Amino acid sequence: MSFTLTRTETLSSEELRERLASDPRQAARTILGAARDGMTEAQTLLGQILLDGQGIEQDAALARTWFQIAAERGDAMARNMLGRCLEQGWGGSIDLPGAASQFRTAAAAGLDWGMYNYAGLLATGRGVQRDQRQALALYLRAAQLGHAKSMNLVGRYYEEGIAVEPAPEVAFAWYRRSAEAGDFRGQFSLAAVLAAQGEVDEALLWLERALAEGNLNFLRASRASLTEAPEPRIQALALSYYQRAAELGDDSDGEALQKYLLTAHP
Repeated sequence: MSFTLTRTETLSSEELRERLASDPRQAARTILGAARDGMTEAQTLLGQILLDGQGIEQDAALARTWFQIAAERGDAMARNMLGRCLEQGWGGSIDLPGAASQFRTAAAAGLDWGMYNYAGLLATGRGVQRDQRQALALYLRAAQLGHAKSMNLVGRYYEEGIAVEPAPEVAFAWYRRSAEAGDFRGQFSLAAVLAAQGEVDEALLWLERALAEGNLNFLRASRASLTEAPEPRIQALALSYYQRAAELGDDSDGEALQKYLLTAHP
């Protein structure tokens, strides 16, 4: 799909996203105009930038409205994002059964993110009856479509024997695919297996990549486990995880860093 900017200029969706990164306010005006003109993909993108506050004032409730409009016009990603709003309470109340319905519809349309998010609800029993077998089947379908986060979770199911016979070699293969596809959790998972196999140098490389790409929740969950690593070089990397979390997080992360420093270097 292309969006008309002037009488002579058009941008593809990918080019528009690039402009959003470089000139968010101008791109937001373009997206808003295209959404008002009824372009479904622009409506979905408008919902996203409203949710993020990128180039436009953040308004989660309005984002939810635009996702609803685009979803009703058949856009699977808009339906997935509407599900996320319902799951997380962005722009309104939490509605887990409603979120499950939206994710399920997006998954049925072939959207890997819909499969991933619906599987997450099935795996935890939120809004639906817990069903690990169905969750694994969805993660596997999404992974086969190239969804890096799903690859990591398929690896976890095979490593831990959840709804399937444990298969360490299968798990390792999926962790590597996830890591190479750029998922920081997959990179951490792969590093853990490599470290257990004595491949410390390669494990450190993946841990450093995960550190560079990981979000705050990941850093918070990972930093403590690194302090317990039996390999000293891996254990030493915990400091970088604590420091990065302190940069991205709040006062509690700064306090966690200070506590770590006192414990590690009394």
